[in-house]
Amino acid sequence: MSRSLVLSNSELIEKSVANNEGELTHTGALLSLTGNRTGRSPNDRFIVKENSTEDKIDWGDVNKPFNAHHFDKLWNKVNNYLDDKVNYVSNVHVGANKDHYIPVEVKSELAWHSLFSKLIFISPHHFNEENKEVWKIVTAADYVCDPKEDHTNSESCVIINFLRRRVLIAGMKYAGEMKKSMFAVQNFLLPEKGVLPMHCSANQTSDGRTTLFFGLSGTGKTTLSADPKCSLIGDDEHGWGDGTVFNFEGGCYAKCINLSQENEPLIWDAIKFGSILENVVISDAGVPDYTDAKYTENTRVCYPRNFIEGAIPENEGCEPDNIIFLTCDLSGVLPPVSVLDENAAAYHFLSGYTAKVGSTEIGASKSMDFAFSTCFGAPFFPRPAGVYADLLIKRAKRNKTKVFLVNTGWTGGGFGVGKRFPIPVTRAIINAIQDNKVDLTNLEYLEKLNLYIPKELEGVESNYLKPRDCWESKDAYDQECEALSQKFKDNFKRFDVPQEIIEAGPK
Repeated sequence: MSRSLVLSNSELIEKSVANNEGELTHTGALLSLTGNRTGRSPNDRFIVKENSTEDKIDWGDVNKPFNAHHFDKLWNKVNNYLDDKVNYVSNVHVGANKDHYIPVEVKSELAWHSLFSKLIFISPHHFNEENKEVWKIVTAADYVCDPKEDHTNSESCVIINFLRRRVLIAGMKYAGEMKKSMFAVQNFLLPEKGVLPMHCSANQTSDGRTTLFFGLSGTGKTTLSADPKCSLIGDDEHGWGDGTVFNFEGGCYAKCINLSQENEPLIWDAIKFGSILENVVISDAGVPDYTDAKYTENTRVCYPRNFIEGAIPENEGCEPDNIIFLTCDLSGVLPPVSVLDENAAAYHFLSGYTAKVGSTEIGASKSMDFAFSTCFGAPFFPRPAGVYADLLIKRAKRNKTKVFLVNTGWTGGGFGVGKRFPIPVTRAIINAIQDNKVDLTNLEYLEKLNLYIPKELEGVESNYLKPRDCWESKDAYDQECEALSQKFKDNFKRFDVPQEIIEAGPK
């Protein structure tokens, strides 16, 4: 007989410690270790292939098909496994907007997974008031799949079934799979409503203007949106609909590697009782060492939005005044800030260029490498990329939203030669954008990169703005610029888009 418990956050923390699932740090945060899987497992992620959605999904290395009959069989096996032991149930929403939320029942083997679901998703005052169809997540961390019998790729799996509104996660303790699975679900469902789902953070200025920050892990999406001068909407996943930008989540999932109180005070202060640390090394006294990557570079903290002082209570804002594409340029070629027109915005959104720094995937190399991730989140988008790009351009054009490309990567040389832009310099750029202090009539054109950059910017030393001037060897810069431009062009060959978008990329 099932022994399902519905517990408060404090009770779940007590259970986690009592069950040896984790321990408390000196600030009261719960620390859990996730074993050999410290990030997402893309090779174990599948989508059930069935008639109602088959023609709408971009099948391939990211969206791999899974047989519907095999899913049903495995779903029943895992549920029977959980029903033979104590399990934990939470009822949450994914999406802060009443027209676009998904009600979700989460059933988990571990108490701290149940807590995670309540922190990262939205814990509503009244569950499913609009009486929508409920999705179900089942997560069994210690269940061991049999690849031969269960038709999985390994002992673990993450499988989404759109027809049955189910997500099955088995054989892994990394909690981020819950978060990203429901992100993929919203990414599939919302475009049919004309709503753009986005892998971005969002904040709001004191006068109520919204800024979106697109970027992959390690580019600064969470850090830069957690700005004491602005009010946070959310740090990772949002929808852009008519008159609204709304958060999918009720919490944040920030990286902790090299976290400092000086550079990231809001995140630092959120690590207290009621939050969860993942895979962080602590001393015997329970003090975290955020510089230690013993378990992984992908150390994390999950905390509710109300731990961020001044966060927007409604969890949504108005349509964006500014969009910022964050790229971590490994080569040191790109300028710290560029102004993008409509076609350039489409080009760089589809390109999603960055470096694999702080990857969230297990098995990712610790060495740096170039990466292109369509829509700044290719692993999470089930539909073809053009669907999302078209929605972005239509909404930005209609709303007269300004778009910028901001490089949080290297300057004065590539990785190993130059240095990363200091966070205070990037913050000054972001502040200038949000304060409307970028003079769009006083721009300089970088021909090879086909980018326009400000000639001057308040709070930023002029020598930072022109990337070539920061290099000791101008010939070396030119060679790297040529190489990066070719990488852009080679990657973009796979897109069937209008010629004017193609021509908006590097020459």
